Order: sequence, then structure tokens, then C-alpha cells
Amino acid sequence: MSASPNPPSSKKLLFATLGSALGALIVFLLVVLPAEYGIDPSGFGRLSGLSELAAPPARSVTLNDVIGGNQALREVEIPEFGEPTPLPNPAVFQDQSEAPQTRTLSVELAAEAETEVKLKMQEGKVMLFSWQVDQGTVYVDMHGHDPSFGPDFFVRYKEEDEGTGGYGSLTAPFAGEHGWFWLNYNEFPVTITLTVTGYFDDVIDYGQF
Repeated sequence: MSASPNPPSSKKLLFATLGSALGALIVFLLVVLPAEYGIDPSGFGRLSGLSELAAPPARSVTLNDVIGGNQALREVEIPEFGEPTPLPNPAVFQDQSEAPQTRTLSVELAAEAETEVKLKMQEGKVMLFSWQVDQGTVYVDMHGHDPSFGPDFFVRYKEEDEGTGGYGSLTAPFAGEHGWFWLNYNEFPVTITLTVTGYFDDVIDYGQF
């Protein structure tokens, strides 16, 4: 009768179990976590490219661009979690070295007289405004001139036949003069009070004509 084989000792079984568990843990840390969950405590997933397997598919979103006063659309890829999405228009945020300036003008218009007041602004700069007429109503046209296109070129922002005042803001779509044309069609004089705050190079009062 042949002798029966000796069963493995308890110590060998323990070492074998521990070895298997350690190997499984190493595989889990180096392969499963980076590839499945994007967790890479050892850095092996990044070096081996396994972390890219867990990355969500690239997404894109349609954002608006403001180019020369016109609106355009472009696709912007949404970055990984925790990273900011690029601004559609860099002029949205402007870090300035100086405080904004404020100017208030009192514009007097005789009966049936007209005038223009313009701000010289660089492209992308911002200004806030308010204006009010002391009595009656006036014709008002808010527009901008780009000198590079000649004296006949202008972009109209707003036109109002019977204006008494207004509030708003403007981001200059191009470098040039931006402001108001007023016509007093009344048979009596009026005074328009204009206040502007923002980043502009100069305020030009063309006087009544």
C-alpha cells in the first residue's frame, strides 16, 4: 500500500492565502482603481495610461462669442472635473490697474437744436451710463463710430423717438467713439444730465448745432 501524501501545513496555507491576498491588493491598487474609478494612489495608472480609461468621454458645449458687435457660436470642450471652462469672450473679465472714472455733464439744448456726446473707448472696455431730460421728451440715438471704416460708418445700439432718460451699460465692440445723439424737437429749451462711469479715454461734448 502506497503512503498517502502529506497535507500542507497550516503555516504554508496561511502564507499562500496571504500571498494571494497581497497579489490581489496590488492588482486592485495598480490596475482596477485607475482604470475603473480614476483613482491612482501609486501613480502607475497615469504612467501606464490606465487612468484615461476611467475618464468620461469629452463633452462640448456651444458658447456665444461677441466679435465686432456681432454674435457668433463656437464649440468649447468641457475640461476634466475641477478645471474651469474657458470664457467664450475674454473681455468678460478685465483686470484693471486703475479705478473706473465717473463724469457728469449738463447738456443744454435750445429749441430744435441737436448735439452729440461721445466716449472714446478701447475695444472691450466697459462703461455704465444714466441720462435724464429735465422736461418734455427728446429724440435719442445711441451709436458707435469706428474710425478705421471712415466717417460714414456707425453701429446703432438704440434709437428712441420720445426719450425722457435711460440707464444701461456698454462693452465697446471696437475702439472708437461711442455715445449719444440728441435732438430737441420741442419749442422750448431742455437740459440733459448725463453720468458715465467706467473705463474710457475721454468724453467729447460736440456742443449743440
